[in-house]
Amino acid sequence: MNVLVINCGSSSLKYQLINMANEEVLAVGLAERIAIDGSRIKHETIGKEKVVIEQPMKNHKDAIEMVLAAIVNEEYGAIKDMSEISAVGHRVVHGGEKFSGSVLITDEVKKVLEECSDLAPLHNPPNLMGINACQEILPNVPMVGVFDTAFHQTMPKSSYLYALPYELYEKYGIRRYGFHGTSHKYVSQRAAEILGKNIEDLKIVTCHLGNGASVAAVDGGKSIDTTMGFTPLEGLMMGTRCGDIDPAILPFLMEKEGLDAAGLSDLMNKKSGILGLTGISSDFRDIEDAAAAGDERAILGLETYCKKIKKYIGAYMAEMGGLDAIVFTAGIGENGAEIRRDICKGMEALGIEIDEEKNNVRGKERIVSTDNSKVKILLVPTNEELMIARDTVALVK
Repeated sequence: MNVLVINCGSSSLKYQLINMANEEVLAVGLAERIAIDGSRIKHETIGKEKVVIEQPMKNHKDAIEMVLAAIVNEEYGAIKDMSEISAVGHRVVHGGEKFSGSVLITDEVKKVLEECSDLAPLHNPPNLMGINACQEILPNVPMVGVFDTAFHQTMPKSSYLYALPYELYEKYGIRRYGFHGTSHKYVSQRAAEILGKNIEDLKIVTCHLGNGASVAAVDGGKSIDTTMGFTPLEGLMMGTRCGDIDPAILPFLMEKEGLDAAGLSDLMNKKSGILGLTGISSDFRDIEDAAAAGDERAILGLETYCKKIKKYIGAYMAEMGGLDAIVFTAGIGENGAEIRRDICKGMEALGIEIDEEKNNVRGKERIVSTDNSKVKILLVPTNEELMIARDTVALVK
């Protein structure tokens, strides 16, 4: 059974074709600059040379048509015919409170996703574009929606409610939803497998550290708290997002800087974070290079970033009443050895001891804690596409 996994952004589309009989990736690629000059697809069928296909794409339907053409191409494709695609799994960022798990996509489901677009205006509309385009091109192929928010629907009310008038939650759904759920779910399950333990018996903190970043408390395989909230802005300092700040700063800035709501949102989402604090870049590799060269603001930025993550690890350890494992994943979590080291440094009194030699690794599954560490520290590359494909197979079957 071959599953096509689709992850649509506003101007991009990532995809993988996976043979679920053995969970082998057959093809992988990226359509970029959709509806922008210079649009192209970077495609690779495993075992064959990578190709770049430059062709105008005026919308997501054009992009999906090009993706499917690449997948069945005689020279560099992975399958002979589109009939070999048994199902399509779509990453959807926001499912609100409606979905606590993945679902087969129906007209009613799409209506709910449209309603949730107010909560994720940058993500849900392109997710829906991808769904509609696939349904038009592959009308008889079942489609499944896998939600970033679903894994966090197990959070108790005491974790997800804000201290605002309760009627605002009832009227508008203002609450903490959490994101990166597919990643947090995958790496926590994989960590349990690596440790040879039953996940129901483990208390795990998962750290998804990329340009967008979040930490989750996973108790017995269920998310009980997470750093991202009503939107992906809350929580950790990120590449361009500010994370947690005093809410009184917002009206202060609106008055002093003459900002409207859109300008304020742009400032917090696109001009803040490590970029705003250092004035250098939103790419942590650039910040690490600048810090190594002695740039004081780069050094300060990294210290601030690691301190925030350390604070949440300690908070979630207290919330769960203990901790068995910390898992690092995503671009920075998988490749930033120095950042992993600095987050864990100074936490020895809590039973958290990182082994610098074991930690000197990039992008590979590994336990990086010392043999004596009471809390195991793991590096687990995330695999959201495989998680989406597994959920798709389970629902279609």
